[in-house]
Amino acid sequence: MSSDNLTTDKFLELFDKVGGLAIQYGLDVLGAVILLIGGWVVAGWAARSVTRLLSRTPHLDPTLKPIVAQVVRYAILILVLVAVLAQFGVQTASIIAVLGAAGLAIGLSMQGTLQNIAAGVMLLFLRPFRVNDYIDAEGIAGTVDEVGLFTTRMHTFDGVYQEVPNSQLWNRTIQNFSRLPTRRLDIVVGIDYGDDIDTAQTVLLDMLRDDDRVLDDPEPQVLVKELGDSSVNLNLRCWTKAENYWALLFDTTKTAKQRLDAAGISIPFPQRDVHFYDANKKQ
Repeated sequence: MSSDNLTTDKFLELFDKVGGLAIQYGLDVLGAVILLIGGWVVAGWAARSVTRLLSRTPHLDPTLKPIVAQVVRYAILILVLVAVLAQFGVQTASIIAVLGAAGLAIGLSMQGTLQNIAAGVMLLFLRPFRVNDYIDAEGIAGTVDEVGLFTTRMHTFDGVYQEVPNSQLWNRTIQNFSRLPTRRLDIVVGIDYGDDIDTAQTVLLDMLRDDDRVLDDPEPQVLVKELGDSSVNLNLRCWTKAENYWALLFDTTKTAKQRLDAAGISIPFPQRDVHFYDANKKQ
């Protein structure tokens, strides 16, 4: 057999082996790609379906709905990843070992992200706030739209969107202005020192009692708060439902001025008495 024939036979044999491997692994790669695409689509569909299903459950807290949907989505994606690795012959024990090592490496490199996840779980477990609550976390203020695994989505009273890392909310003191059904309203009104305090208190107290938004229990009060530099300051104190707080605050401030004007009681401007002395004049 000539050397040319031998070379041709080896080339054909090598070509057959390469072609067989290409067909074998090409089908595996194609199957893995199809599995990944299908898993991604199914995970998104499952998350949307869970969200719709939970939205029809009236007794479930709205704060939990996006978290449950995200957990379902990520769980499906992890199963798809395991199935893709198994497509290439990777054993289950090896997959678990790889995932454990990868999880440790990712955990060390993404400590901030894991803190956000842990904080999100704690926020959902302890529930210092819920969806649609207005909160103030030491300067981070707004109405809660959604609590996710990593961030909490909010919007401010003037329509600005905020996305806050969960760890920032968890590490701050949270004031929830929507949790309790009622709130106390305090307004300070100053009257002139020459006006009758009892008359002013009666006028302002009648004003509070005439407003249906002011609760009868606890009773509204008008108290003398302090003797200021330019005025006697009265504190209007009453309780109202949380949803009426801001409207009542603005309306009461305006009406207090109008009622006092009608009763002949003035709200003085800040003033100072200035005395001049002649330094050259002998005492």
